[in-house]
Amino acid sequence: MMRKRQLGKRSRILQLEGKRIILMIPKPSNAESIYKHINDKSVVRYTTIPYPYRLEHAREWMRRARRNLRKRSGYEFSIFLKDRREIVGGIGLMHIDRKNQNAEIGYWLAKKYWGQSLAKEALRLVLDFGFKKLKMRRIYARVTHPNVRSCKLLESVGFKLEGRFRLHVKDRFAKNKWLDELRYGLLKNEYAGV
Repeated sequence: MMRKRQLGKRSRILQLEGKRIILMIPKPSNAESIYKHINDKSVVRYTTIPYPYRLEHAREWMRRARRNLRKRSGYEFSIFLKDRREIVGGIGLMHIDRKNQNAEIGYWLAKKYWGQSLAKEALRLVLDFGFKKLKMRRIYARVTHPNVRSCKLLESVGFKLEGRFRLHVKDRFAKNKWLDELRYGLLKNEYAGV
């Protein structure tokens, strides 16, 4: 379900609502909660998220998310548990190419919430938004191998492995080690949620 919530006379903030989660554009007051959950090596292991993660990183991410929203070049959400209004992760569409109707999706989830299908619920909400509201034709994801959890998540909603970039990414936590990057894609007509 998609809603826009009034935050002032001129500002309308996008909110996507699922059964157990709500996706909202992050606010400055969310910085501490984001910092608490994301500053974990196992969470950021296969992402481009800085580690160690500092409070200032959270604030900068929120500024960038709001700037991208204004420019309509990206939609980055915090994932909140509906019953507790607690931030448990982040998800977003980035590198939006309106001419070619495609965008990249990225996400992270606090470790204590892994294995509960919250990321899958968030992924479906953002895919619905991307395909239905933004009229994207294709949404793609980059996964650092061996992030098996992320591969399984993407495949569970219909993403197809489109390519493998061998030894493309330097391992952030191992000296002189390079990892493959996998590229996944999902076309609008392949997505069951549309």
